[in-house]
Formats: sequence, structure tokens, C-alpha cells
Amino acid sequence: MVLPFLSLYIEEFGNFSDAYVQNWSGWIFGITFGAAFFVSPIWGRIGDKFGRKNILILSATGMGLSVLLMGFADSVWELFFLRLFMGIFTGFIPMSQALISTQTPKEVAGRVLGTLQTGSVTGNLMGPLLGGVIADLFGYSATFKWVSITIFLSGLLVLFGIREVLHKSEEGTTKETAYTSKQVLLHILGHPVLLAVMLISALVQIAHFSIQPILSLYVAEIHGPASIAFFSGMAFSAAGLGNLLMARRWGRIGDRVGYIKILILLLFMAGLVYFPGAFVTNIWQLVLLRFLLGISIGGVIPVRIAYIRQEAPLSIQGEMLGYNTSLRFLGNVIGPALGGMLSGFFGISSVFFVTSALLIASGVIMLVTWYRNDYAKNSRRKYHTQTLASRSPNHSS
Repeated sequence: MVLPFLSLYIEEFGNFSDAYVQNWSGWIFGITFGAAFFVSPIWGRIGDKFGRKNILILSATGMGLSVLLMGFADSVWELFFLRLFMGIFTGFIPMSQALISTQTPKEVAGRVLGTLQTGSVTGNLMGPLLGGVIADLFGYSATFKWVSITIFLSGLLVLFGIREVLHKSEEGTTKETAYTSKQVLLHILGHPVLLAVMLISALVQIAHFSIQPILSLYVAEIHGPASIAFFSGMAFSAAGLGNLLMARRWGRIGDRVGYIKILILLLFMAGLVYFPGAFVTNIWQLVLLRFLLGISIGGVIPVRIAYIRQEAPLSIQGEMLGYNTSLRFLGNVIGPALGGMLSGFFGISSVFFVTSALLIASGVIMLVTWYRNDYAKNSRRKYHTQTLASRSPNHSS
């Protein structure tokens, strides 16, 4: 609800230059994820140990309070520190993913997590439009207060509406193996494709979030100041609509043909769709491209999480997803700052070029890693087969 006009809210604090607003938009947008980068694995480990429902309630309370206070901010620095505080408690959706992942059979994880992603995307779809309407009618400050109410309500729904069930291990027993953080990291490092998937999380977020804090400025540049909050919300929501239509379908396809194959396809598709954004001349062209972007990138999160679910023991799901979330949040920090600097020095169109290149590079990295790992596995399997055959009593040299 507030992301489409965050940069416009900054402009209300004083008579600032365009470059000042663009740079501060990047930093204020990104500082939330900077804080979350450090705390996400900690929350994940605590959730693994004491229950993920409790962390969801704590997250909703902290975020709701910080967003409420943002509605009373009257300086750039106040908004900056409130976004920093919010980052400490950010992680409601990733913890939801961990909660559902641990109680979902791995064979249908893509479809189930795709359904969760559909719920998340529905919020991304409705939020910017609703926020834009409220902002145009009542002002930016009032919108922050309405957002805080929705977050508090989310916490109450978790408190009274969710019962966390003690899951069984993959072997069918309730006894779980305890893992240290060092063992979790070694598990990640020992699986090249899993490591690549988690590193790609950062690159995708850098690419995707580089345009987010300045998208409303781009809308104003190509459309003009009329109903700017509403049309900014529409541009944001177009990607959400495409995401909503395809997230669950991509997850289901990933269950059937393989998560990594679909992930590689989606990365290349997103990279190709982002590039023409630099050449749009009216708001409807931008909205169409954002819709196509949502379709192409809609399956990246559920497919990625489903693969992690497939490769990680249940008892470390929360911490593993915490590290993945940290890398995503690292991308959320770098992306807005990068987008703000690029737009300040070279114009907003340059951000689309860099974003497209990063997504295509991510697809290449994932493809090469997956191919090399698959080739190495086949080579080892062939070697073991030949070794066993040579040791067989019936084998003649």
C-alpha cells in the first residue's frame, strides 16, 4: 500500500532536488531489508526451536508499530530509522513459507507454496491500488496508519486462527536431528545447485528491486502528475496480477518437470521482458510490460522455496530459509541503492538495462551450475558402475 508513493512521501518533507529524492528513496527503501539481512537466520533458528507461529505474531506486532509511527514522521531521518526498526521484525511471509514448508510433503511442495505465493501476490496486487486511492483521497500519512491496522489484524489472525502441528521427520518419527549453524552452512556449501539457488535469490532481488523505489518517478515522467499515486499503484499491481495468474501453475509445473528447469526458464523470460521498459512512451505500455514481468517472475519464489524444501532436512527448514531470506534482503538493499544511483547519474532508463542484464546473467549462472552438477553426478554414477562391473567374479579382462 505504501511502496508506490514512498519517494513521493519523501518530497513532502522539504524542497529537495530530484537526485536527492531518488538517492534517499533507494536508501530508505533498502534499509529495512538491510536490517532483515542480519536477523532473518536468527529468527529462522528460533522458529525451528520454539515454533514459527510465535515468530509470526512477534513479526506482525513489530511491523505494525513501526508502520504506524511512519504516518507521524516529518523528516527523512525519522522515516529512515523507522524503516530500520521495521527491518528487525520483517519476515512475516518467509516465516509463513517455513511454517507451511515443514508440514508439506516434498512431492507437492511447489504447488502448495505456489498457493501461498498466490495469497502473497493478491496482497501485492490489491495493496498498491488501494494505497494509491487512499493516498489521493486522504494523503500519504493516513495510508501508513491504515497499513498498520491491516498488519495488526494479520497478527490477530495468526494468534487465534492457526494451530502449529508438530511435524514428523522424513523417516516418520517425531525425533529430529539437532544441527548446528555450522552444519547448516556446510550442508549448503556441499550442494552446488542449492548454493547457486540461494545466491540467485540475491541477484534476482537486486534486479527486481532496483526499479521499485523510483517506479513512481518513472510513471510521473511518462504520464505526468495527474493522479500519480493511483497510476503508480496500477504499475505496481500489474506485475502482481501476472504473478497471481501464474504462481501456482509454475509451482505445479515445477513439481512435474523439475524445479531447476523451470527456474532457469523464468530467469531468462524475466530478463527479456525487463529490457523494453527503457523505451516506453506511455503508462499503458509500462503496465503491459509489468504484467508480462509478473507472469515470467511469478514462479521464481515458489519454485526456489520448493527446491530448498526438497534438499533440506525438515528440522533446519526455518534456518535454511532464513539464510535464503537474508540473501533476498541483501538484494533488496543493494537493488534500490543501485537503482537510485543509476537513475541519478544516467537516467531511469539505464536501470532497466542493468536489471535485464542481471536477470539473464542469473539464468546463465543457474544453467551452468545445474549442467556441471548433473554432468558430475552422471560421471560418478558411470564410474561406480564400471568399478562394480570390474570387481564382479564373472568379469573377464
